[in-house]
Amino acid sequence: MPGERLDAEWVRSWWKQVDAALTKLMQSFLPTHGFPPGHNSVMLATDDSHRATDALVDLTPIPSDLTTLYWVISEASLPDVDSGYFIHSPATAAEHFREYGPAPIDGESIALVFASDGGGYLFAIGDSGQVWKSTTASWFDDFEVAAASLQGFLAQLGRRIANQL
Repeated sequence: MPGERLDAEWVRSWWKQVDAALTKLMQSFLPTHGFPPGHNSVMLATDDSHRATDALVDLTPIPSDLTTLYWVISEASLPDVDSGYFIHSPATAAEHFREYGPAPIDGESIALVFASDGGGYLFAIGDSGQVWKSTTASWFDDFEVAAASLQGFLAQLGRRIANQL
């Protein structure tokens, strides 16, 4: 996957698979866990999120794979997948960039935080296309490689959902 660009059709296919898996997971959640699930969903992009993506691109150079993702998916809220996973909306990513700047990752001229988990760890994508995860729940500590690409990150997330079925 390194070197290949994220394909919008692949993201749409990923969304369909994840949406079906989430439906099954939510149906079995209460009997399995003994308490009701939160709201778990991956939201498709809208005209508003497209405008927010354009504004984010105007704010800072972002990896093209993130633009592709945001053109298909606006955000994800998965509080019941492991400890929780959240793909931030393009508006939230822009707000965080304005407040905190790029993630401090050596070797990446710019790394944009686009997601987090339920423990407060952050995920950033660098201009290399790699996805990085913070080693602590902080914007300013070290980051380590979490996936070779955004497609790899999404595939990992899809497997986490499927593994809970």
